[in-house]
Amino acid sequence: MEAEFAGKVKCVFIDPPYNTGSAFTHYDDGVEHSIWLSLMRDRLEIIRRLLSEDGSLWITIDDNEAHYLKVLCDEVFGRSNFLSCSIWNHSVQSKGYSGKFSVHHNYVLVYQRSPSFVLKDLPRQEEHNVNYSNPDNDPRGSWRSGDVRNSLVRKNLMYNITTPSGKTIQHPSKGWRFSRETFDKELAEGKIKFSPDESRIIRKIYLADQEGRVPETIWFAQDVGTTREASSEVRAFVEGDFFDTPKPERLLKRVLEIATNPGDLVLDSFAGSGTTGAVAHKMGRRWIMVELGEHCHTHIIPRLQKVIDGEDKGGISEAVSWQGGGGFRYYTLAPSLLQQDAYGQWVINKEYNAEMLAQALCKLEGFTYAPSDAHYWMHGHSTERDYIYVTTANLNHEQLQQLSDEAGAERSLLVLCTAFGGRGDYPNLTVKKIPKQVLSRCEWGHDDYSLQIENLPKAPPFPPDPLPQAGEGRKSMPVNVAQGGLFDEGGEITWQRSRR
Repeated sequence: MEAEFAGKVKCVFIDPPYNTGSAFTHYDDGVEHSIWLSLMRDRLEIIRRLLSEDGSLWITIDDNEAHYLKVLCDEVFGRSNFLSCSIWNHSVQSKGYSGKFSVHHNYVLVYQRSPSFVLKDLPRQEEHNVNYSNPDNDPRGSWRSGDVRNSLVRKNLMYNITTPSGKTIQHPSKGWRFSRETFDKELAEGKIKFSPDESRIIRKIYLADQEGRVPETIWFAQDVGTTREASSEVRAFVEGDFFDTPKPERLLKRVLEIATNPGDLVLDSFAGSGTTGAVAHKMGRRWIMVELGEHCHTHIIPRLQKVIDGEDKGGISEAVSWQGGGGFRYYTLAPSLLQQDAYGQWVINKEYNAEMLAQALCKLEGFTYAPSDAHYWMHGHSTERDYIYVTTANLNHEQLQQLSDEAGAERSLLVLCTAFGGRGDYPNLTVKKIPKQVLSRCEWGHDDYSLQIENLPKAPPFPPDPLPQAGEGRKSMPVNVAQGGLFDEGGEITWQRSRR
């Protein structure tokens, strides 16, 4: 993914295995703390490279690993980029375990990629306005009393105030929050007034000036849902086995409201039951989900099909007026590019033909696969002058010299081959052996749920489905204009019905 999406992901939400043995059997859940943290570190480092400068990471976790994970995130992202360890009230039902606390919370760890991240306000609800009133019939409307004390020591804001009756109000220990000029101005405008006994000043904060609500660090069940609510959402589109701790759509809606705008790219590398993709789609965000378990077939695809066809009426559908539309592409993991022969040497997998090999290596090296009809050695390009040539042949001096001559002094050519020999000066060629080059870019021999996988070329788009006759088949929903295609050029919108 790095070759195409590094620095482009606005928000990453992950719900990794909590290391308690409660996740799907596909996940290696319940390992030693050090192993679990090592697995997470690898993924966090990749996520950091994928995030845009104004991007953010959100991780749900419980007490088993939360505090260890925070230290690890501090190391990878920097302590200065820590934003919050919010508490999610994920359950309102007492567990009733004798002699133990009934656990009603999980955590949401939040990190920014850099200070360029902007924390968005949440929409205001009626219950947020209960502290506003208008006891003095202020023409500006309802207001509440705001804090007038400075949180930092500011000697230039340390001045005493004289009341109309001649009393003196001492400045707070760290000073006022405003200058003397601002105080005089707002007092004259009626935005600041004295208490009836003239022992303090009251600064009015008007409801009309409040466009949103600053996100808070405690997320109550009534606002963002519970795991029981999430389980009901999963049962609506699949029967049988499902996660013990799925995440409700309202929780993901809260995250995306704070961290993204319509059209932004969202990534979930532990897709699970597909909640992140479903919510992002309904909210007009682009999304990528990664999942190596069979529940990609059993949970995610059925769920997204219902979302696109407008059949998913649960979750946040009503809140965002979701009617269906859009589409997605579904990729499966290709076989390993390399395999070991009988002598333990890494060789190119026989399942790959020449075209597949060229496409894969173009992707790994950051080149656009675009084979030329005019020049056999132009398999791809990264700029107008930089090209790549992939071959399984053993190249000798004469062949390399011919490539150098044909490329010309105005071009540079990266040559990836099985082996090469001979001596010569090829100023416009960079020649590398394929196995060594690939081994330096990939992980091999892992049987865990590693995220660093071969990123092979995009599958060709599916041909459009024939239009159904009257009364036949399902209706394809119109494309949501806010839901841009992930791989579209120039912001064009494309429709594609989901398929396996």
